[in-house]
Amino acid sequence: MDSSTEKKTPRLIAPKGACDTHTHSYNAAFPSAPTALMTPPDTSFDDYRALQKRLNLERVVIVQPSTYGLDNSCQLAALKAFGANARAVVVVDTSTSDAELDRLTRLGVRGARFHMFPGGAVPWEMLEEVAARVCNFGWHIQLHMAGKDFPEREAVLKRLPGTLVVDHIGRFIGPTAIDAPAVKVLLRLLETGRCWVKLSCPYESSVSGPPDWADIALVARALAKAAPERMLWASNWPHPGQKNPPDEADLLDLLLDWVDDENVRNRILADNPAELYGF
Repeated sequence: MDSSTEKKTPRLIAPKGACDTHTHSYNAAFPSAPTALMTPPDTSFDDYRALQKRLNLERVVIVQPSTYGLDNSCQLAALKAFGANARAVVVVDTSTSDAELDRLTRLGVRGARFHMFPGGAVPWEMLEEVAARVCNFGWHIQLHMAGKDFPEREAVLKRLPGTLVVDHIGRFIGPTAIDAPAVKVLLRLLETGRCWVKLSCPYESSVSGPPDWADIALVARALAKAAPERMLWASNWPHPGQKNPPDEADLLDLLLDWVDDENVRNRILADNPAELYGF
């Protein structure tokens, strides 16, 4: 892995308390799940600390990837390593006990992730029951799904108790008009006051590509304008599945294009995650 000295320094100066709200930890000491479609190379805590220093980030949220299914051990080890400035989002299902949810909460877990692409471990049919359970512990539901499917899922997503966090700018793949039905659904979810969006990972959805990911930028700007108080930023480090991952400084600098006001950018980077994750 390249050292941070060979990488860029961002133009955006992150504020005190800035948080990367979506990273993953990988380690071959933890076996991949039978459902896993990929097992990325091991990551290093020191490499991520170097990234934090380069981008001036203080806090991190470690998110369970599909690689490990329902076994959250690898992410919990990372959570412990990063201490008080870290939180985690894990994967649980309807068989997870209240005692386990309580244990995870005390460790610093604040959300349950549903990965609705191939390789995910928990099906749609469990979403409402899990959401009701974890809401009792102050957790949110973090949802990674194809943006095109928002219209057919709108009713169930509006019924969910508590808070919903939508991954990766909604995963609208390819050129997407702001007035497209699926985008309108996400904007309606934002209007409920209980939905948040991660302004992250444009490379998973963009067809136009770097450096500005123009086809995704239109959606990102619209979401940030609609609910700046519920936008989050994330690197998606270590960019699983990407043969040529972007420099994280460039990903941070996208906020300069997507959000015009510095105070709003600072809110997205620091204040919003502090509220959602309880820093």
